[in-house]
Order: sequence, then C-alpha cells, then structure tokens
Amino acid sequence: GEAADAARAAWLVAKARESAGDVPPPRVRPVAEILAAAEERASLETEASDLSRKISLYEPYGDFDPALARRLVERGIDIRSVAEFPDPLPEESLSSMKGRLSSIEARIAAGTAWLAGCDEKAIEAKFPALREKIEFEAVREAMGESGAIAHVSGWLPAPRVEDMRAVAHEAGWAVLFREPAEGETPPTLIEPPRLFRPVKALFAGLGIAPAYNEADVSVPFMCYFSVFFAMLVGDGAYGLIFLAATLALGKKLPRSWFVLLTVFSSATILWGLLSNTWFGAAIPMCADWPTVKWIGDATYRNIMLLCFTIGVSHLMLARVWNGVCRLPDSTALAEFGWAGVLLYMYFVTNSLVGIFPSIPGFVSWAFAASLALVFLFSVKPSQLKSRGVELGMLPLSIMGALGDIISYVRLFAVGLASVKVAENFNSMALGLLSGDASLPVKALLSVATALILLAGHGLNMAMAALSVLVHAVRLNTLEFSNHKGVSWAGRAFSPFRKSN
Repeated sequence: GEAADAARAAWLVAKARESAGDVPPPRVRPVAEILAAAEERASLETEASDLSRKISLYEPYGDFDPALARRLVERGIDIRSVAEFPDPLPEESLSSMKGRLSSIEARIAAGTAWLAGCDEKAIEAKFPALREKIEFEAVREAMGESGAIAHVSGWLPAPRVEDMRAVAHEAGWAVLFREPAEGETPPTLIEPPRLFRPVKALFAGLGIAPAYNEADVSVPFMCYFSVFFAMLVGDGAYGLIFLAATLALGKKLPRSWFVLLTVFSSATILWGLLSNTWFGAAIPMCADWPTVKWIGDATYRNIMLLCFTIGVSHLMLARVWNGVCRLPDSTALAEFGWAGVLLYMYFVTNSLVGIFPSIPGFVSWAFAASLALVFLFSVKPSQLKSRGVELGMLPLSIMGALGDIISYVRLFAVGLASVKVAENFNSMALGLLSGDASLPVKALLSVATALILLAGHGLNMAMAALSVLVHAVRLNTLEFSNHKGVSWAGRAFSPFRKSN
C-alpha cells in the first residue's frame, strides 16, 4: 500500500545516498524514523478501517451504553425483543468509537504530513543525480536469483538486439531474446523523422503515448497542433512575445522544447499577418490584404469554412491512412468509405451554417457509394457474430462523424473570443485617456492605462495558452485519434540506462 511504497522509496533513497556519499539535507529523515513512521501509519490505517466497519454495523441502533445493555441481559431482560441488536454487543458506545476514529484519522494525517517531508521526488529535485542511483537500486532489488545466477528482464528495441548480443558476449552474460507474448503490454518507442522529433517532448509533457500496436502519429500531430496553436491564440503580437521569450530562454530550455515553442510562435505570427491581428487591433496599411479581407469577413462564414476544411482534412487523413495500411485486406475499402462519409458530412456542415447553399448531387452519390463500402466491408462475414452490433450502430457513428467536423469550429470561436477580450481591454484602457484633464491627472491615467493593458493582455495570453492545452490537444487526441484508432493507452519506452 501507500505506506509500503513510502518505506520502499525511503530505503532506496538511503541506499542511493549511501553509495553517493552525500550529506543528507535537513529535511531528509533517518531511514529508521521513516520506516517506523510508515509502519505506524499502516497500523493506524488498519485500525481505522476496522473501527469504521464497527461504526457502520452499530450506527443504525443509535448511541447506547453497552455496559447498561449487558447489565440488563445479566438480570434476565431480553433486550433483543425490543431491538434486533447485533451479537455480540460492542465494547464501547457509538460516540466513543466515533471520537476514537477522529483521533486516529488525525494521527494518520499527521503521519502523512511528516512523511511528505521525506518524499522521493522532493529529494530528487534537490539531488538530480540520485534519480539514476535510485533506479539502479530498484532494479538490483528486483533481480531474480537461481542459485549463483542473478537475472533481470526488460524490453529492448528490435534494431538494438545485435548490439545487446555483442555486449553480452563481451561481458560474459547469458542473454535470451523473444518477441512480446500475447497479453503483454510492451512500452512504446516512437522514432519520428528528425524534423518532427521534438514532438516527443510534447507527448512526454502531456503524459501520453500510443499503445505498442498503434500508429506513430507524430508528424500530423505536430503539423496540425501548430495550426491549432496559431488559430487559438489568434494574435500575431502574442506570437512575437512567445517567440521573444523562447529566444531569451535560449539554452535554458531543452532543445526539443526550444524547437517546438519556436515553431508554435512562428505559426502564430504568420496567423497574425494573415488576419492582421496585433494586440486585438489592426495595422491600417495591411487592411486591404486579400487574406485579411477574406478571414475578416463580417459574416464569419469564411473563417468557419476554413475551420471545417481543416477538420475534414485532419479526419480524412486518418481514414485514408488506415485504408492504405490495411491494403490488400478488404477492410481497407471500409476505411476509404469512411473518408467519403466524412467528405459528405463536410458539405452537410457547411450547408447547415449557410456557407454552401446546397449539397451538390455528385457528393450525395459519392456518399451513397461510401456508405455501401462501410456497411459491406467494416465487418468480415466470419466476424458477424462477435462484431455485428457495429453495423447496427452505424447511424450513430455517422452522426458522430458530423459532430467531429463541427467540433473544429472551436478554432474560430476560441480564437475570436481571444481577439474580442483583447479589444475590450484596449477600449477600457484607452478610454481613460479620452477626456480632458490636467497634466498630473493625465500622467496618473497614463500609468493606469499601461497597467490595464499589461494586466489585460497578460491575462489573455494565459487564457490563450490554457485554451491550447484544452482544445488543440483534444482535436488531436480525441477527434483525430478516434478515426485513426489511436487510444493513447501506451507508456513511453524508458530504458534502464545511464544518462547523467
């Protein structure tokens, strides 16, 4: 349980520190005290659990004096004829048990707070080199033994098998290689092209990884995430600030994050140029640019069309990708059919919001053909008994595809909200300077204006960053991933190695 984990963590830290020869910092407790505290807390938790069960057993009968009940029984009075008391009677009253439980829970909380000062992560933060030593001690303790032979097992990427074999031969180790067995869950090692490798840092930051048998979607993830980032932030000046901050941090940032933030910031600046949006205002000389006029359409139809187009391209990419990977299996036709269904739903979505006046006839015929492919080839005849229900759920799946495309309108809605918030802060701040006032008052109003602009745009940038974490991540890990078949249920490959 938790107490055992705390004790084990403390022991591993102590072993690692012993081998490192470091002097413990003030908040690192002696190992014996940590183990004693963890053991006491475990004992108190067991006692509290037993007491809670007793309380739930006797609580329906109210608070009564068990001693008085026993005296009545001793004098021949059958109290169970009055109430169905459980057998045996409790040793103490209900109020006494509740009071004792509160006291035990307070002691458990105090013990937890004390052990928090011995937290392994807190110690690792103070001594980063300990992490490797702790990992080494953990693996050494987990090694199995057969007489004089000690053995350890783990996962190895297939391309490194020969390297491992050579090392084992040189060191005189016995080594056995095998493929993952059915039911095992190997970690996932993704190796995207060099240009897109920084996205692995984003996966690590989000704590996600595709499962072992799922596709590596690093390339489309990074490309579309950059677009989503730019549209959700929605302001080129914010992109300039993000880029300046990234460049200022420079070498302090890990290289992967430096590249990612540079790409995302640059995409935001480009969106600012295309939409002519800078701190919620427009640059007059850029007002007549074709992209500015098109995106700034007063009816918002063009920007919604762009959102739906990005959405259908994202989702169709997933389906076509699936189809190509499944060739020459017949289920590939169903995936291509789903791509056609998504294209039809794209036209339906644009018709619903008045962007397209109607759906072209050839699109409807293509939808009928696509629907036939989905119905005929999604489930093989041999799988009808086990997966036949999927065909019955097809109407709901089609409506879900429509909802998935509509979901991309959040790029427009959230981006527009960010711009409007910026505009309102500008109006609020500049409104202070609109009236006539004396010079000292104008100076004070100028300071207030600057503070409002700093606070307002700072808050807006923070909200924009939060919207990226919510919406850009969702569109990649939910809408796109559902169509691609990526569950993100994996764990990243983290080999046992020396890195410090």
